[in-house]
Amino acid sequence: MKIERVTALSRGSLRALDAAQRANVGEQVAAIIADVYERGDEALIDYARRFDKAELTALEVSPEELEEAERALSPELRRAMERAARNIRAFHSAQLREGFRLSGEDGTYLGQKITPIERVGLYIPGGTASYPSTVFMNAIPAKLAGCAQIVMVSPPNASGKIAASILAAARMAGVTRVFKAGGAQAIAALAYGTQSVPRVDKIVGPGNAFVAEAKRQVFGRVSIDMIAGPSEILIVADGTCDPAWVAADLLSQAEHDKLATAVLVTDSMPLAEAVSREVERQLRLLPREEIARASIENNGRILVTDDLSSAVEAANELAPEHLELCMDDAERYLPLVRNAGSVFIGKHCPEALGDYLAGTNHTLPTGGTARFSSPLGVDDFVKKTQYTYYTREALARVAEDIAVFARAEGLEAHARSALARLPEAER
Repeated sequence: MKIERVTALSRGSLRALDAAQRANVGEQVAAIIADVYERGDEALIDYARRFDKAELTALEVSPEELEEAERALSPELRRAMERAARNIRAFHSAQLREGFRLSGEDGTYLGQKITPIERVGLYIPGGTASYPSTVFMNAIPAKLAGCAQIVMVSPPNASGKIAASILAAARMAGVTRVFKAGGAQAIAALAYGTQSVPRVDKIVGPGNAFVAEAKRQVFGRVSIDMIAGPSEILIVADGTCDPAWVAADLLSQAEHDKLATAVLVTDSMPLAEAVSREVERQLRLLPREEIARASIENNGRILVTDDLSSAVEAANELAPEHLELCMDDAERYLPLVRNAGSVFIGKHCPEALGDYLAGTNHTLPTGGTARFSSPLGVDDFVKKTQYTYYTREALARVAEDIAVFARAEGLEAHARSALARLPEAER
């Protein structure tokens, strides 16, 4: 891995983690969305044949298929999934909140009510891969929020099936309906509806460049969670860390995607050099060596700073998706962290823990967007409505001020709307 000594902590000098350029797929995605809008199910079946090599006779997964998938789980995987689901429910249950009301002595009140989004769509990557953990991370918060319909889409494999682990996770998490559709065409189906796929109000979940661009294009027609980019990890480590552990954690994200980014920031040049050697050793042992190597060679780097506080500040400038604080006294640096999707504290807290089992969400802001956005959670599946109540007497006391404000903005009808409720003599 490339080693750089960093002294000037600016976003420009450090180069943001979103180094991979956005794929130029806008026109292709627009054409797919228009086609699904026009032809509905027929288009989805055609795209499944073209992109997934699957011959589909039906798009929706039957209840029998869901039951069969859950029965097919090995005892070991079932145990791990059930444990993960419990932890995810526990963490996200703590995010639930109620509305509020502020009451005045004059009988007025203001408030906010929390209402679940009625229909949400979950996009779960699939085809040659299987991510049941992503089903849990998206479906469990939606279920806790009280969403009436949770509609999941995932691309089928060449046999026309969705992986059993994905279907089992959907059943365990309370997904309402599941459809065999992937890519931009699945996003279009959720946004506009087809003969089989219901139109939803919000779409969440990660995907490739086509999925991300489709979410971008349908935003406004529906809400979306975020535009997810390639995976990222940044590790802040001191010289006491085991270089083999640090290298393993870097590679845990590098193996995701050739565009993934893995960064180590440390105050120790000996650790930097040892980790660089260890990454090369471990790369040769990985089943996904080609992918991980491309990620490391193109986007991986090691930054050496003067001290650990500077290392954390470098992390804040880069605003990573995953941030590991890999040192003995890690917790004392947590207050210094301002920009990160998810933080893993201490030497025994690898990022993979958050991917699967801890209970925190793994759908996270990427590409530096942790500067202004948050992990997926219960709040993503609810909407907030505010309300106001005033008595006749309470309005009379403020009507003149409303009129002054309105006229200052050139909106006479606003002023008259408030004053109209006053007795003629007081206008």
